[in-house]
Amino acid sequence: MKQAFCIPSPAVRPSACPGLLRIVQAKDGGICRIKLPCGRLDVDQAERIARAALQHAGGVIEATNRGNLQIRGIRAGNEDALIGELLDAGLGPRTPGADDVRNLMVSPAAGVDPQALVDISPLAAELLATLENTPRLHALSPKFALLLDGGERLAMLEHPHDIWLCALPLEEGVGYAFGLAGCPPVSANDAPALAIVPATQAHALIIALLDLFLELAKPEQTRMRHLQENHAPAELLQRLQERLGDALLPAGEWRRAPAQGNAHLGVHAQRQPGLVHIGAATVLGRLDTRQLLGLADLARRYGDGNLRLTPWQSVLLANITETAADAVIHSLHAIGLLTDASEPLARIIACTGASGCAKGLADTKADALRLGELLPAGEEQPGIHLTGCSRSCAAAHRAPFTLLAVAEGRYDLFARQPLGNGFGQLLGHHLTPDEAAELLASLTATRSFTR
Repeated sequence: MKQAFCIPSPAVRPSACPGLLRIVQAKDGGICRIKLPCGRLDVDQAERIARAALQHAGGVIEATNRGNLQIRGIRAGNEDALIGELLDAGLGPRTPGADDVRNLMVSPAAGVDPQALVDISPLAAELLATLENTPRLHALSPKFALLLDGGERLAMLEHPHDIWLCALPLEEGVGYAFGLAGCPPVSANDAPALAIVPATQAHALIIALLDLFLELAKPEQTRMRHLQENHAPAELLQRLQERLGDALLPAGEWRRAPAQGNAHLGVHAQRQPGLVHIGAATVLGRLDTRQLLGLADLARRYGDGNLRLTPWQSVLLANITETAADAVIHSLHAIGLLTDASEPLARIIACTGASGCAKGLADTKADALRLGELLPAGEEQPGIHLTGCSRSCAAAHRAPFTLLAVAEGRYDLFARQPLGNGFGQLLGHHLTPDEAAELLASLTATRSFTR
């Protein structure tokens, strides 16, 4: 990416990360990233995004791996007008300096998931308000990320976060296990939780951790993992205890129950009787304006008037009556979205690639479409990530298989290793999409992988 375009405001700092107020130039034009509180937007806002993308860009909208939307291909000279329209739609921060710090992930099914221990939405709203209204917290990196997990079956547990909290039952109500610079522990090999805090102290805990980070981190230390290079978890826990008193409890060997695979796709019962939520994946993370307008229409006619974006680059429609589910599924297919986890394209991630990014070595979108034509169908087939360079922008976690571009139309194939670093074990070098599909089919026929 090239230098960023900034509207005239001293509060909008330079960064390579796009935001609503900071449009970053790419090979195919400007990128404006719209951070959605808890991944949600109402249908009126969705329609205004679609119209703005048509008027000021090429109509290409992307669903991101953090449940946000971004508009690509913004034409030079249209930046201020686009930003103004999005702000007028209520899609921006309360103050310009707060846009970068709204990196809070929750389950797309928060409040409706029958497995959840608590509706995390009120805590998330309180925390977002604190982040936006507290100027000292605006010094956090645009990449500094938080996870609030209510124990839902639909949960992204593989994305590393600087701070994560997971609900768990206590003798008196609900508490939260928490950890730093990683993911909630699901297996014995995962890093354990740091401690547990009662639900009443969850907000205070997060603010204490953010303040502690800002006090201890050097200017070049922008993420919690960087801070831990100089301050061990035990030291940070001791400093927390000094601030929070006896609120912290030992976590022991607590582990988070695994999430349900593919719960972001298709029809799933809600905790509310007679209602379902329906998930549909974009094809390779891309939405056109027709699709976004179609989703808004479905949410207005059958749902609660809101769209929920997910970290799987998909969309969730909630609070739909069971009797309307078939009609909604049919309509989602009609606008080109995927609801069946057995479809190969429902498990393929691809970055922008050479068509839109100067760093991309291959046209990953086109190659991913070719791969989708060749791969076998099946819900148990593993996820695949095509990346145009080693930065891995499209995936925050390591997919079971990664195809790393090494030249136009050529990829190295890696398989994820549980305890390894990087993309994993190298399985094939300089493969065409057809050769990669053949090798992947032979591997998955004899081995078992998880998404």
